[in-house]
Order: sequence, then structure tokens, then C-alpha cells
Amino acid sequence: MPPPPTRYARSGDHNIAYQVYGDGPIDVVYMIGALSHLEVLWDEPGIVRLIDRMAGFARIITMDRRGLGMSDPIDDPVSLHDEVDDIIAVLDAVGSESAAVYGYAAGGPYVIQFAHKYPERVRALVLYACFAKTTRAEDMPWADTEEERALRVARLLEQWGQGNNMALLAPSARADPGLQAWFGRLERMSASPGQMRKLTNLLGEVDVRALLPELRVPTLVLHRRDDQLMDVRHSRYMAERIPGAKYVELPGVDSLPFVGDVEAYVGEIEEFLTGGRSQSEPNRKLLTVLFTDICDGTTRVAQLGDRRWRDLLAKHDAEVRRQLGRFGGHEVKTIGDGFLAVFEGPPSPAVRCARAIVDATAAMGVDVRAGLHTGECEVIGDDIGGMAVHIAARVSALAAPRQVMASGTTFGTVVGSGLEWEDLGTRQLKGVPGDWPLFRLVA
Repeated sequence: MPPPPTRYARSGDHNIAYQVYGDGPIDVVYMIGALSHLEVLWDEPGIVRLIDRMAGFARIITMDRRGLGMSDPIDDPVSLHDEVDDIIAVLDAVGSESAAVYGYAAGGPYVIQFAHKYPERVRALVLYACFAKTTRAEDMPWADTEEERALRVARLLEQWGQGNNMALLAPSARADPGLQAWFGRLERMSASPGQMRKLTNLLGEVDVRALLPELRVPTLVLHRRDDQLMDVRHSRYMAERIPGAKYVELPGVDSLPFVGDVEAYVGEIEEFLTGGRSQSEPNRKLLTVLFTDICDGTTRVAQLGDRRWRDLLAKHDAEVRRQLGRFGGHEVKTIGDGFLAVFEGPPSPAVRCARAIVDATAAMGVDVRAGLHTGECEVIGDDIGGMAVHIAARVSALAAPRQVMASGTTFGTVVGSGLEWEDLGTRQLKGVPGDWPLFRLVA
């Protein structure tokens, strides 16, 4: 889907970037925490699916906070009291009298302050993986000390812009190179390390604990039980103190809302806001998934130089696409220096295509590896998802240069097709339950 246009609302002397998507009967202001760049967010298919799902029952209003993304940077310290007026400016700009307000992580104190200050503009409050105070207090003995938080922030900023911090926010997707690359770009476009340090320093001073018992709006508190970033006790603490709050603890280890069991998370929000749940059954197909990847591309860049490498990469891409067309494959997307493609029907054309790609690119002096898995995939528009995709990615990562490797599922369906394989035994694939037999294509 195309992203909505970015507009600006004037809040005092500041310009606040916002977008509006959907036309549902309920307005939802969706505040997503300490990382935000409205236009970069739309580059991640998981976020697009999440917003599209929520737009089935609401008009979604997103905005970049002061100092983040496309909104004005901050030069002087700003208080939550000043900053919550930015939401009013955006609501007025889009003609919304009352909205449900959602906060994630660092967005939590922000929307809590807003709901306390402007209850007449708040239809409902939704808090996901949030906190009322960042550091330890007498009634929060399990929270980070100031020293522990300072160390955590320092580690985060040391790796800023590389995408490595995603492993903490979404452990189940830490092996996804495309998601990591996108996350690094989101970090860079959200704020510079210096600007982020200002924001985290301001966040360290936030304390909205006293406001919790004074809230008078319907409130839903959500958290995934084994969240690796935000201790679930933060949400338990808030739910116990907000009058009449509904608390739901979901299974899962991921903090990012668009990773993991998204439907369970969105379903709770939809039911709380509308009184019911729509069924969003994904379109599923049995497909053979092919991942290809150039091995040691960094070394080749150093050997050839940027210009010659780009020329060689263009030839590589053209050859991969030629072979996909020859064997009936469908290109889903490029990921770094590789391809994700799918094949319908029997898997043998996919295997032969993988071999042809490896052989043709080897003749160019490019070492490509390929991995295959046959399984049920979730088809989401032009993209695919599901465990079958993760398995194929893990299989590909285990292949050596100029090697085609397949899971036992693919191997079992091509027996008798004239392809020769070497049995590599069973392996554990990171993030995938059980032991998986793997096979290397010989001829």
C-alpha cells in the first residue's frame, strides 16, 4: 500500500510531522516510542501489515515527537507538560474531537500525561510495554538503578545506526538481515546519537507514577510476558494503580509490536475499543522458498572498488532474474546482496533454478550460496511471511559458497527427479523448534 502523505501541525514554535491512514469510525493516535521516522516506518512490511490491520476498525493518526524523525529537533530541555500539547495540535489539524491514544515504550509517559491533562479528548488509553518511571524507586525495587540505565543507554548509543539493537527488541527475528538493515536505517533517520542522548536524558527524568491513580479514562495495559527489553513488571505496576484498567499479559519475547503474534496483540486492542474482534485469516499457500546470497561481498568490494562492484552486482541481479524467469520463480524482494523468491508446484524447478543461479554467477567470479525449504507460507500482498520463510533463511545461511542446500522437506518431495544429494544429517536451526535434516545438492 502507498504511504499516506506527511503533513505538519504547528504547536507553539514547533512543527510536528503527522500522517493519517484509514477511515475507520474510531480515531487512534499511535505513539511508537523513542524511535520514529514516519516515512521510514512504511519501508518495513511488518509495520505496514500492522497499520493496515488496525485501519480495519480505526483511523490511524501517527506522529513524530519533537526531536524525532521529521519533526523539529529540540535544542532546549522540554517537559512532558509542554510536549503533550503537540497531540492537541495534531488532533486539531485532522479535525478529531476525541481519540483513543496508544503509547508504546517511551511513548507511555507521554500519553499518560496527555490523558491526565486532557481527559475530555481521550476516548480510551492503550499502553503497551510502557513504564511510569525509568529507574528504581521504593515501590519499584526491580527497575534499573541509575547506573544500570546509564550503562544500557551507553551500549545502545555505541551501536547506534547499525541495527544491532534490534536483537534486544525482537529476539525472534534477530537472524533476519533485512529487518536489521531497516532497523539501523530507522535509528539513523530517527535521530543522531547526540540528539538521542538528549532525548534519553530527558526520559530519565520522567516520573508519572503520581498520575496513575488519577486517570479517569478507560485503559488497556498490554505486555508480552518474556519481553527482553521492557520488564513486564512495569506494566503490572501501572495496571494495579490505574482505576479500572484492563490488564492483558500475552505470550512472547518480542517488544516490537509488529514482530511475534501480532494478531493476538491487535485483537486485544480491537476488542477493547470496539467490543468485538474481526477475523483476519491470512492467505496461505504451499510454496518452495529460495534464498540466495553473495558470499563475502565486502571483500570483493575492497578488491574491485565501488564502481566495478556495482557493475558486477548489476550483472548478478540480471542473471538471477533471468534464471527465475526460466524456471518459473517469482521474485519477492532483494535482501542485501541476495534474493528471496518463491515457486509454486513441485519443488524440482526451484532446486534446478538454485543450481543454475550458483553456476551462472560463479562464471562471473561471484560466489553465491542458496537455501531452499518447502512449506506453508503466509502471503501478504506482494510479500510472504511465516515459519517457512525463516527456515529457508536459516538453511541458506548454513550453505557454503557455490553450494545449494535444502531442508528435508524439499528433499523429500524431489526424490526420483534425477537430482543427487549428500545427506548432511540433522541440525538445529536458530529460532526453529526441533532438529531438521539438511541436504547438499551434488548434481
